[in-house]
Amino acid sequence: MHMKNILVVGSLNMDQVTRVHKTPKIGETVSGNGLHHNPGGKGANQAVALGKLGANVTMIGKVGNDTFGQQLRANLSEMNVKDQVKVTEHASTGLAFIMVNDDADNSIVVIKGANGEIKPEEVSSDWFNGVDYVVLQLEIPMDTVFEVLKQAKQLGKTTFLNPAPVMPLSHELLSFVDYLVVNETEFEQISGIAYLETQDLMKGYEIIGVKNIILTLGKKGAWFYNGEDRFHTPARAVKAVDTTAAGDSFIGGFIYELSKGNNVEQAMAFATEVAAFTVTKLGAQSALPFLSELNRGHAL
Repeated sequence: MHMKNILVVGSLNMDQVTRVHKTPKIGETVSGNGLHHNPGGKGANQAVALGKLGANVTMIGKVGNDTFGQQLRANLSEMNVKDQVKVTEHASTGLAFIMVNDDADNSIVVIKGANGEIKPEEVSSDWFNGVDYVVLQLEIPMDTVFEVLKQAKQLGKTTFLNPAPVMPLSHELLSFVDYLVVNETEFEQISGIAYLETQDLMKGYEIIGVKNIILTLGKKGAWFYNGEDRFHTPARAVKAVDTTAAGDSFIGGFIYELSKGNNVEQAMAFATEVAAFTVTKLGAQSALPFLSELNRGHAL
């Protein structure tokens, strides 16, 4: 089986995670239970999600010249991701401080660090040699995201954008996106339409102006729409422990299946299975499944 080659351009963070009974209100102090250092960052999470499933995936990003940066690069290699990450002397490695409460909801503060040092003028056609799919998020500078998408489309690559953390996106940037993967909040922010029913998906699609949109709805599953075909994939019923990397795992599962030559409906079903497994585990990349774990039925 010939699999497509995937390039992820994005962020690498060291996540510092603690469990709390409840998320504190403004001015409130709560006790944290433990502190765990876990490799994270939306870019690295999606690259590792693909790598652990067995995809042909390469990552480009930036880390600082520090211990966290060394650990994050070593982790990529261990997780079957080809490491083309660059080291900068101008900033420390990105950090994320994460609180997970008893309802498995998380609150996250991100310090971008070296992720903010990926400049648009560094983007080179060499990045795309032998690449079929290009995957991006918004934890690196928007100008760089724009430049990567633009060059990828000029070279005939298939592009995927997960617009998180959500921010305004130009119509020109969106015109370079083949697959936009959004949750309800991101969908509303970008389209100006709150998702309440299926018609809202179709209205938002027309406003956003991408070829294919995937709307993830957590326990309510996910929708796909491309202007003609529309279908819903239900979520797996599992007991969620931590939703930190749920979206990243869904994207990894979706793109992995497409890279094998399977259709969108098969890819959506598999992505749902991967996400269901992930939310039953604590952490980001540590919670992402290897293909063998899914095959043994652990996600059921």
